[in-house]
Amino acid sequence: MTEAKKSLKRTLIGKVVSDKRAKTVTVLVERRVKHPLYDKIMIKSSKYHAHDEMGEYKMGDTVEIMESRPLSKTKNWVTTRLVQKATLV
Repeated sequence: MTEAKKSLKRTLIGKVVSDKRAKTVTVLVERRVKHPLYDKIMIKSSKYHAHDEMGEYKMGDTVEIMESRPLSKTKNWVTTRLVQKATLV
């Protein structure tokens, strides 16, 4: 009876494109879709505002975000973990 309960919240992986606001990062999530008529693979992208309590994620980092309750007008996601640190160029 003590089974692990699976989370029903969506998780996405994307790149931080802005960290200028306090406790908020903007994450760009790209996905590959096939065009229905021309059968060409296209890249579609979406930006999400995610909550970053400690301000630990910086621009260029790849992070995982998870759905949450509405935290503000545009913020419905929370950063859960760092997937890859940004490389210095």
